[in-house]
Amino acid sequence: MQPRRFGQEQVIARRPSAADVLSTNRVLRNTYMLLSATLLFSALMAMVAMATQMPYLGPFVTLGGYFGLLFLTHITRNSALGLVSVFALTGFMGLTLGPLLSAYLTMVPNGGQVIVSALGTTGLAFVGLSAYALMSGKDFSFLRGFVIVGVFALLGVILASLFFDLSAYASVISAAIILLMGALILFQTGQIVHGGETNYIMATVTLYVSIYNIFVSLLQLFGMGGDD
Repeated sequence: MQPRRFGQEQVIARRPSAADVLSTNRVLRNTYMLLSATLLFSALMAMVAMATQMPYLGPFVTLGGYFGLLFLTHITRNSALGLVSVFALTGFMGLTLGPLLSAYLTMVPNGGQVIVSALGTTGLAFVGLSAYALMSGKDFSFLRGFVIVGVFALLGVILASLFFDLSAYASVISAAIILLMGALILFQTGQIVHGGETNYIMATVTLYVSIYNIFVSLLQLFGMGGDD
């Protein structure tokens, strides 16, 4: 390893050790395996909700269940109970998605096509962004500030929507959410690659939430031509 000279100082470029590479590969493998399992489980729960014609739970139950299970996942992330928590969280989100999909199928012209298009676009976006982050090897830590501000702004919009009608801005909000979630996928994947994230349960939750929000936002945008 050759030192690189900058002015009067010598700086030795640090290369990842074999242990670092193995650790990163393990986190990536576990994250994508768990993400695949949670996506399948979430889809199953959405199908159950549709088959049983489960009604919309309302914003307070939905948000309360989401943040409660998210907190539970966070505090149990380093134990086996964390796996139970992450499946509880993603299963609950799948259940809340079921009534929305049913509404699109019954109320939106070509609702099935809208759902398939949103699903396919979401998959392509995730694969493309993940592949870019993995193959480029770039450090996306510079997106941290954008992601943090964006998440707080999104929470503000969610709270505002409980008291004000924001339907006139639905397309702008959906587009902004897609942009934010895309940045979050790049940031989270970059964190795994560069060792900033070593807990595959929390990495899975972040990627799952990003995919979920992209899908729902694309549904909103693709369904704009309908009667929803």
